[in-house]
Amino acid sequence: MCTNIMEQTPVAGAGKGEHGWFKVKTAIVSYDHPVQLTDEHALNIDFLSDAITERVAVELDATSARALVAAINEALRQAEEANAIV
Repeated sequence: MCTNIMEQTPVAGAGKGEHGWFKVKTAIVSYDHPVQLTDEHALNIDFLSDAITERVAVELDATSARALVAAINEALRQAEEANAIV
């Protein structure tokens, strides 16, 4: 069964795709059927440029997705503590 859970946010970054590096402008996060992962549902993250052909896709199980969120938050906390975020 499809969940139809999807969130989209503008981002500023870069991703490396099939043709090299490109600017990433949008992140789409969904919890639905994965393409490659064998789980029935997964957290799917698509990083997109303006061109629809430039895309980096990631599929994570729920445990890995939560661990990634925790690792990102901890890295940002340490960067803020070190006054490294400008």
